[in-house]
Amino acid sequence: MKKKHFALSIALAGLCALTAGAETPKYIFYFIGDGMGMGHVMATRNYLRTVHNPDSLPLMMTFPVASPVQTYSFSSTTTDSAAAGTALSTGNKTNNYMLGVSPDTIPVTSIAVNLKDQGYGIGIITSVAPDDATPGAFYAHVRDRKLFDDITADAAASGYDLIAGAGLRGSTDAADVLRRGGFDVVYGLDEFNASTAPRKFLLDTHTEHPWSIGYTIDGPWGSLNLPDMTEAAISHLSVTHPERFFLMCEGGNIDHAAHSNDGAAVIREVLAFQDAIRHAYNFYLEHPDETLIIVTADHDTGGMAAKGNARFDLVDIQKMSKDKFNEMCRNIAETASMSWPEMKTQLRELFSLGDAIPLSEKDEAELSDMFAATMSGTAGSEQTIYNSYSDFVGRVFRIINEAMGIGWITGSHTSNPVPVFAIGNGAERFGYFMNNTDIPYAIIER
Repeated sequence: MKKKHFALSIALAGLCALTAGAETPKYIFYFIGDGMGMGHVMATRNYLRTVHNPDSLPLMMTFPVASPVQTYSFSSTTTDSAAAGTALSTGNKTNNYMLGVSPDTIPVTSIAVNLKDQGYGIGIITSVAPDDATPGAFYAHVRDRKLFDDITADAAASGYDLIAGAGLRGSTDAADVLRRGGFDVVYGLDEFNASTAPRKFLLDTHTEHPWSIGYTIDGPWGSLNLPDMTEAAISHLSVTHPERFFLMCEGGNIDHAAHSNDGAAVIREVLAFQDAIRHAYNFYLEHPDETLIIVTADHDTGGMAAKGNARFDLVDIQKMSKDKFNEMCRNIAETASMSWPEMKTQLRELFSLGDAIPLSEKDEAELSDMFAATMSGTAGSEQTIYNSYSDFVGRVFRIINEAMGIGWITGSHTSNPVPVFAIGNGAERFGYFMNNTDIPYAIIER
């Protein structure tokens, strides 16, 4: 078994070495929408079509090549982000929660490592933590995705030109580990732009939420957003490696919002992801024969789908994410500082409940009772992978989803296929029903 996985890594390395010549794309952009199933893409498309312009499409849907992708892991029909990230970065299936290793914990090699060895500049950026599963799959080798200190040590040893994300979740000396590895650790884009170091590790200025830069619908918690990070990464790599570079960009908050079953937040995150892709697309327009852009996902989260009565105009009416509203309600409960009439006003201002979204007498009575239970500390709760919501918050968002016509089958991952879209040099190799392990080979195949 060990020899087999070692051989796979050597084969991938050899393929890169043989093909990193004149015909290999000089500029490779690999966009991964975490949790972004086809339902999430179609909901965004339908929002654009019905609210803005009938001919509007998400940018990725204008790419000439599109196909479905299987996502199962070695250990399960439903993958997690670590196993899926490993498949997308190395071409190897592994067990859920394992990162950059085979099922028997033998390290497997990322295409980013192979391309670096061929002289490419390497950038890895995400809207969530840079030590999370998807970015970590491109540089780390750990048996458990929660071994943050080991992941940081692997990042420090990577030799990459840029790694960026919200914050580090390991020991307090994690930034020092990165500095000893040769990175200039900078906080926010102002420090990033001021630094002249060839190797940078960019973190958000807000340290209270290291797992995310914040939802687009709420505005960023700190100083970062994914489109600006992408633009900065392209600029940096264009300076350090103008002849060739590889950039992986993860839209991690799509997954977080989908775990919450928050339809409006998902759509806003996919739109932010599209704005990030547009920076790469503009680069492609300047270098059409030398650039490849791939857009895909690691898995589907939530099984999101639009019903026949979908009202996407309500996306623009919603002013706050489910997670932010949940945090607000938790803070209110700690001080018991709000009455039900005051909360009704908040529901109207934040979500148009009682206006654009009608509330029946039964709905209002139910919400009033649930709010009272929240204030008294007797409310029940519902748990997802990233958060716990009071029954009151859960009921508010079920009403919102029903009014929008957005349906969900779970708050977890599904085994649904995800899309892949491609444009540029080599895009034709993505035009078939793929397995996620096929994608890294298709990127470098000639």
